Amino acid sequence: MSKEFEKPKRYVPGPGDPALPPQLAQLSEKTTEDVMKELNRSPFFMTQLDESNGDGGENVELEALKALAYEGSPYDVAINFKNQGNEQFKIKQYKSAIEFYNKGLAMNCLDENLVASLFLNRAACNLELKNYRTTINDCRECLKINPRNVKAFYRMSKAFFAIEKFDESIESLQFSLALDPENLASKQLLNQIEKRKHELETLAAKREAEILRKQILQDKLKTAINGRNYTIIKTARPAEMLSDAKLSLEDPDDIESQLIFPAMIIYPTTDEFDFVASVSELSSPWEIMELVLQRPEEWFKDPKHENFSPKKLDAYMESESGGLIKIGKKATLNKALSTLKPKIPLFDDALKIYFVPRIDAEKWLSSWDKEVTLKKRYDASI
Repeated sequence: MSKEFEKPKRYVPGPGDPALPPQLAQLSEKTTEDVMKELNRSPFFMTQLDESNGDGGENVELEALKALAYEGSPYDVAINFKNQGNEQFKIKQYKSAIEFYNKGLAMNCLDENLVASLFLNRAACNLELKNYRTTINDCRECLKINPRNVKAFYRMSKAFFAIEKFDESIESLQFSLALDPENLASKQLLNQIEKRKHELETLAAKREAEILRKQILQDKLKTAINGRNYTIIKTARPAEMLSDAKLSLEDPDDIESQLIFPAMIIYPTTDEFDFVASVSELSSPWEIMELVLQRPEEWFKDPKHENFSPKKLDAYMESESGGLIKIGKKATLNKALSTLKPKIPLFDDALKIYFVPRIDAEKWLSSWDKEVTLKKRYDASI
């Protein structure tokens, strides 16, 4: 019958005995923090590396353990470091494991199988740490020693796959499968790589097709513009609202369809403007006026807007030479833009048109300066 467990008896000092057991008496006056520091200097209790003895001297016990780690033949020491590295790998301490494998390799052991396994294990750690190029180099070093190492080819393939070097990754797996045709992991990885490669190639082909499609449409648009004798001037400082509005064909594939362009409508006598994102070349200034003058009654009650109606407004556009041309309010914009002389251009792929009350037109025209206009077109500082 087993004896029942008895708790250790509490230490009770007898006559003349110390108040604490001798092994604890030296710690009685120390704080918990000091006691833990003392324990940490013992290699068996260490939670962090402390190479001193607490008084600035050498930690003899630790140095003895360090020396012990290097006792024996290079093979014995190297395999000991390998085993310690493996233990660290099991608990996912990959950086620590690499340090042990490095120490093993530094022993310059002549056993090729051991050296190859150290490189292979270090490759596994680097793969986990996403050090892919280092993984590849470690696998290559392993394969220099053992060209038939299936795991080295497999890990190299995974590293190539991670950096999207698909051809190199597939080639590595082909070597692996040539050595072990039934290796399930290699087969699965090969399928995964080929699937991803196909996905990216399909995506790249779609992107290329889209780029080509855009180029074709751009060429058609250019042909349509040139066929209409339109001129486009690029200014030094395009209006911000033009960044999202584009000149286009109503049917991008049909150069005979209407051209659609954004329009800047300027009211110079009141220092105001409107922006219309899409205006057909077959529209007339009158139609644009009707569109932009759909305003609340209060707006027309302002004295500066009393002459703002299609009947009382005239339309002007700038000529290529910097002057102003009055255009017919009921003629199409196409007619104005395709006239050869005087040439009326689009600016930054957009229509630019001035609406001026007829009663104020003479005064405004007299203030127009062609030289200043031309400078503003091409000098961003003005």
